[in-house]
Amino acid sequence: MIEFLSQPWPWYISGPLIALVMFLLLWVGGNFGVSSTLRSICSISGAGRYSSFFNFNWKRERWNLVFVLGAIIGGYIASTFLQSEAPLALSKATVEDLSQLNIPFHGDIAPIELFSWKSLMTLKGSFIMVVGGFLVGFGTRWAGGCTSGHAISGLSNLQLPSLIAVIGFFIGGLIMTFLIFPLIF
Repeated sequence: MIEFLSQPWPWYISGPLIALVMFLLLWVGGNFGVSSTLRSICSISGAGRYSSFFNFNWKRERWNLVFVLGAIIGGYIASTFLQSEAPLALSKATVEDLSQLNIPFHGDIAPIELFSWKSLMTLKGSFIMVVGGFLVGFGTRWAGGCTSGHAISGLSNLQLPSLIAVIGFFIGGLIMTFLIFPLIF
């Protein structure tokens, strides 16, 4: 069982499970999305006294807080107990593209040259994290949700704004990958 859980799940298992969760959410009238939990946390913390955006009944969104807590706990369990000792298998083309950007591939899921305390303590690393975090937060608020909320929940509800947001996410990802990322690195 542990070996099965530590491997990537094939599409024919994970896809129907996502569809089942979405069906259940539609059935009970819920929306899937992670970014809305930050709004709930701010509301719980009393931010509603300062901004009407945070003045709402957060108790209706408790299930989403439990979902995010479960994702955090699940991520910890997976990274601590279920992580494979085998190095990450990347295509040779991806490894070559990374090396052209001066990012060596060590077999880990995240390059330590970008995602480490040492990198964060540099001017470039802290700038990337702060500006990137701001852009993600601003984009999430401006788009009215995150990629998971729009791409999974919004598209399954056939919402036109979610389709427009997902197209924007893809265009932004292409611009970042092919224009901005090479300039930074």
